[in-house]
Amino acid sequence: MGPASVIDTGDTAWVLGAAALVLFMTPGLALFYGGLVRSKNVLGTMMQSVAAVAMVSVVWLLAGYTLAFGPDAGGVIGGLDYVGFGGVGAAPHALAPTVPHTAFAVFQLMFAVITPALIAGAFAERVRFGGYVAFVALWSLLVYSPLAHWVWGGGFLGVDGIGALDFAGGTVVHISAGAAALAAALFVGKRRGYPRGNFAPHNVPMVVLGAGILWFGWFGFNAGSALGANGLASSALLATHLGAAGALIGWLVPERIRHGKATAVGGATGAVAGLVAITPAAGFVRPIPALLIGVVGGAVCFAAVELKSRLGYDDSLDAVGVHMVGGVAGALLTGVFASLAVNPAGADGGLLQVVRQGAAIGVALVFSFAATWVILLVVDRVLGFRVRPDAEDEGVDIAEHGESAYAFREHGRSVTPPVAAMTEEELAAMRERVVLEATARVLEAMTSSADN
Repeated sequence: MGPASVIDTGDTAWVLGAAALVLFMTPGLALFYGGLVRSKNVLGTMMQSVAAVAMVSVVWLLAGYTLAFGPDAGGVIGGLDYVGFGGVGAAPHALAPTVPHTAFAVFQLMFAVITPALIAGAFAERVRFGGYVAFVALWSLLVYSPLAHWVWGGGFLGVDGIGALDFAGGTVVHISAGAAALAAALFVGKRRGYPRGNFAPHNVPMVVLGAGILWFGWFGFNAGSALGANGLASSALLATHLGAAGALIGWLVPERIRHGKATAVGGATGAVAGLVAITPAAGFVRPIPALLIGVVGGAVCFAAVELKSRLGYDDSLDAVGVHMVGGVAGALLTGVFASLAVNPAGADGGLLQVVRQGAAIGVALVFSFAATWVILLVVDRVLGFRVRPDAEDEGVDIAEHGESAYAFREHGRSVTPPVAAMTEEELAAMRERVVLEATARVLEAMTSSADN
């Protein structure tokens, strides 16, 4: 750990700004996921992202950070030197020698925040809020922190181990979250009525806005991982943008071919898939490979989402198809296209590097899936994880939070909400009102006819 005099103000400003950008991604995710669910579940879905910000921040402060980035213990876990952020101050960390340790720690915190929030897309619309909060806390501590250490903190998967490359979280964030999402979707089971009912997104503009915020924030996610205001950061930012642009095209072309339409939801999802795919490669590849990774990532994720219905599991918001599949594709393609000319701290692409990438992918998939299953078993046994059937029918907004996203009666006016969004009480009231109004019209017509 170097002296405070080596701190660079430009690097510090960039890392702090990048941390804010990554934090902004979580509200973007809330909008993205919130627009994809039915209107009776939008607040519950958005609250899952909001809750992750608070819960993971506390876990990271107390123990998560030191397990991820504390002094290495056997390549498996970080030491306890930084419990409660003890020893985290103005002097830099060895992994970020030109910025204060606090800047590095808070930047890494924002990655820890959004990762479990991504998992929530797999079981949206059907879990208890209290069970979810407990799951997030345990998962962040027991899955995310060890995996972050294995890849970035001096553990056995990263440059100090087998040499797998992950610039900004393809393995640590997306593959781990995607594998956890698959475990959660299988553990929780399908939504009531799925797939026969109407599960269409209730607010597509919200989805597009959320995707736009994610795209914007992702510049901090990837370019910030250079940990300095330098040429590598600018290269990573360009690669990030090209990956997202390529994937939007890579998704929409097969969607148009298969379904005859290029949809707004498809475009938004494709862009996110490209951001996922380019994340592990952003600081290691040139512009043309970055674009190719995006195109391939978009097409592969579209195919994975299309395959979901045939496989029969209910991944509500395609966390598996986008984050797990996109993360795997991006990590493998990093092994193909990485170049030492872009980043001397990386490696040149080739068969050996692809094998290293594959090994890291396999470890992350198995570890995250198995650990997630165990955590869910414990949480479900102690607190309960899935909501009751009647609460699921009513919607988690009312059942879990006691509020609705949209006011259908305002300023003395009565506006009828979509039938799919109504509770049983609202449906009964609407039927009664329709009968009374129809009876009144019939009586009025009869009276008018008698007068004539």
